[in-house]
Amino acid sequence: MLLSLYPLTNRDELIMLHPRIQEVTQRVIERSKQTRQDYLDRISHAKKQTRVRAGLGCGNIAHVMAACSSDDKARLKADEVPNLAIINSYNDMLSAHVPYKDYPDVIKSIATKFDATAQVAGGVPAMCDGVTQGRDGMELSLFSRDVIAMSTAVSLSHDVFDGVFCLGVCDKIVPGLLIGALSFGHLPVFFLPAGPMQSGIPNKEKARIRQKFAQGLVSREDLLEAESASYHSAGTCTFYGTANSNQMLMEIMGLHLPGSSFINPYTELRDGLTGNAVETMLKQLTDDKESPCLAEVISEKTIINGLVGLLSTGGSTNHAIHIVAIAKAAGIQVTWKDMSDLSEVVPLLTRIYPNGSADVNHFQAAGGMGFLMRELASAGYLHTDVKTMLGDGLAPYMTEPRLDKDESLIMSDSNGPSKVKWVDCPANSLDEEVLRPVSNPFSKQGGLQLLTGNLGKAVIKVSAVAEEHQVVTAPAKVFNSQGALQEAYTRGELNQDFIAVLKEQGPKAKGMPELHKLTPVMATLQDQGFKVAIVTDGRMSGASGKVPAAIHLAPEAVEGGIIAKIQEGDLVTLDAPNGILKVHVSDDELAKRELEISQPSLTFGTGRELFTGFRNIVSSADLGASAFGLE
Repeated sequence: MLLSLYPLTNRDELIMLHPRIQEVTQRVIERSKQTRQDYLDRISHAKKQTRVRAGLGCGNIAHVMAACSSDDKARLKADEVPNLAIINSYNDMLSAHVPYKDYPDVIKSIATKFDATAQVAGGVPAMCDGVTQGRDGMELSLFSRDVIAMSTAVSLSHDVFDGVFCLGVCDKIVPGLLIGALSFGHLPVFFLPAGPMQSGIPNKEKARIRQKFAQGLVSREDLLEAESASYHSAGTCTFYGTANSNQMLMEIMGLHLPGSSFINPYTELRDGLTGNAVETMLKQLTDDKESPCLAEVISEKTIINGLVGLLSTGGSTNHAIHIVAIAKAAGIQVTWKDMSDLSEVVPLLTRIYPNGSADVNHFQAAGGMGFLMRELASAGYLHTDVKTMLGDGLAPYMTEPRLDKDESLIMSDSNGPSKVKWVDCPANSLDEEVLRPVSNPFSKQGGLQLLTGNLGKAVIKVSAVAEEHQVVTAPAKVFNSQGALQEAYTRGELNQDFIAVLKEQGPKAKGMPELHKLTPVMATLQDQGFKVAIVTDGRMSGASGKVPAAIHLAPEAVEGGIIAKIQEGDLVTLDAPNGILKVHVSDDELAKRELEISQPSLTFGTGRELFTGFRNIVSSADLGASAFGLE
């Protein structure tokens, strides 16, 4: 294996785990005992089966290799070397996934050098929430995660593979790939990142122009120029939304190579990391005859590490949904209460837009994932005794990659990928406005908070909200769409303290669309001195900004949630520090009120009619907003 390339850092390997981390982990283990064992039993059964290619009929194997080269046909016939699956989310409209066009050829080329084979097993859809914001297509966004999971399973259902490479970056794509791959958890699965685009217009300037446009102070041409200067090339959008939170999550959970998440595309180091990942799996399968399988990598401890990473970086609120669904696919049951209890003790160590002005390129330059993970582990916030794609332990992940010019370490010929070595991370953050040590956090608590009260339970991203805005008590203004709120603003009806209540936006009602069209309006009102907040059963997600927003409210309106009984003028309190969300109406009065549900929204157009079944069976947000009955 390549583990020898990753130096251990000079640190005590016997650091005591933080008591809260231990407590929540043990709670999850106990709660998941039966469902986790059922999952592992299924995986154990799959691992014991004879490799399927050996049992294929002649017609079956002929179909597998019909379009292969003569050399690959010979390898597949002999059935003695690995055959790797590639699940690709490439399209040339989604900037983050454009680099994946070339990855299959790279993987196949390296496989050939190892006398192995690789095949594109299937493609998965990759839609962009940035394109569908405020449009009907956004109602398909969350459901696309489960479509991707099913597409991944269909791709691997041919059952002729020994390892899997998942190519995905953005919003629902990575969680969907992982959920689908967990059904094939007996196989090794590596995720290959594509990297963020280079930095564009400063984020503060982008936000300023968006707000001015909302006020009618700049033209659409000015806004488009600013947006185009921000989203300007191939690669992930550089703000710390769901896409980049995905990359953090895959690395801290051991499914990326160390330090590989935020290396820009089309660079020598990016290409070297991609090649090294392929070589790593092939060496494991050919030299060691074994590679850590996905079911071993995704454990209860790994899920807790993922939550710690999310909280310590102020990551996307989408993952309050996705991590629950991912865990469930591995037989692990986590709750928002687990997340909230962790958030009380996990320090916030980063400020990346929308939580600050820096982007992920600045985070990478300041020390990146290696520095972050070393800090968290050194203070007992991470389980280091986990399996990763590299084997046992997290020590390799507390380093960072560099191009290796030492010819003695070259493992493939000169036509292969650039070689990479791993070195110790900087001893200190190179920019404490972006990334800090545990000894000097931005906050002693994590970036997400659970809110509870007579409205149910919701999530708020507090890392981007100034302390003076984290408690709001104000009269409700009730809307059934973000368009209705925008129209009220245009009419001058919102120049006051208020809490915007947006109901009927949940999974069953509309597929839980993101509501980012609200952000410029609400931020402008906040800047004008009004106390404002948002309460909704919809989503705000990775770009949740400086306005306090209680989102993912469960139960949602169409499931009988109290949000559907709030009336115009009711006093509502959102208290993030104390985790409180309530409407100041007596229980007796609420019991008398009817649910105020508008006429069902149109479910035709932009493919929405195809997802009626999903809306009928989808679980609530706190249970993962999933159409799968994975228990």
